[in-house]
Amino acid sequence: MKQLNPREINTTALAFLGDAVYEIYARKYVMDSGQKNADRLHKEAIKYVCADGQAKAVKSLLEDFLSEEEVSLVKRARNRKTASKARSADAVTYKLATAFEALMGFLYLDGQTQRLEEVVLEALKRIEE
Repeated sequence: MKQLNPREINTTALAFLGDAVYEIYARKYVMDSGQKNADRLHKEAIKYVCADGQAKAVKSLLEDFLSEEEVSLVKRARNRKTASKARSADAVTYKLATAFEALMGFLYLDGQTQRLEEVVLEALKRIEE
């Protein structure tokens, strides 16, 4: 696969990839709970992957967990103008969720697997609170 520099990719594209990256981690987290019923797994995963959950996580992470570079990326992604409309969230929540996904995509493409896992685990914990 082609090596991409995440610092040269727009935040919408980072969010596109980050959505998938985070979805895998969230689903694995739910499966680790021991639940085996697919319908229940799906319902449990929704609270972590929905816009409201992601927005809650990123707002909390911005306060005390993210590095300066990560904060800068999140703010840039949040403030990016987009023609996309949220299906089930207000505009502010949608922008925050997209910013969270952009961070996931950035960390993944930058090869920061350990940091990605730290941020994901902390986000999942904060969504549960």
